[in-house]
Amino acid sequence: MPQGASRRVPQGAPQDHLTVTVHRSGSAHTDGTFELYCHPAHGTHHHVRRACAKLDSMTRWGKDPFAPVPQHAQCTMIYGGPATAHVSGTWAGRPVNADFRRTNGCEIERWSRFEPLLPATSS
Repeated sequence: MPQGASRRVPQGAPQDHLTVTVHRSGSAHTDGTFELYCHPAHGTHHHVRRACAKLDSMTRWGKDPFAPVPQHAQCTMIYGGPATAHVSGTWAGRPVNADFRRTNGCEIERWSRFEPLLPATSS
């Protein structure tokens, strides 16, 4: 999909649906399991419209926005706190099963790219 182009979902197409589970974010308000539906946007997530818009902006043809940090990436040894998250479901017609943590600079940056789908942490 060209940069800046919005994704159009045909009527009757399966919805984008993600289940987001967050632990140890530093806030009882953002810890827990939340449902996010996009196209149309609804669910129990705290920032439904912003999270859907962020994911739409990250979606590119042939790229997996949920891909993990490459195994041999050189990352700064900064600890970003104990927060973890798991995202599962379907996005752009593809299955999602992604884990997030803040154990080094690369993982912190990856988490930050997904805000507001993932909460800003206070750790």
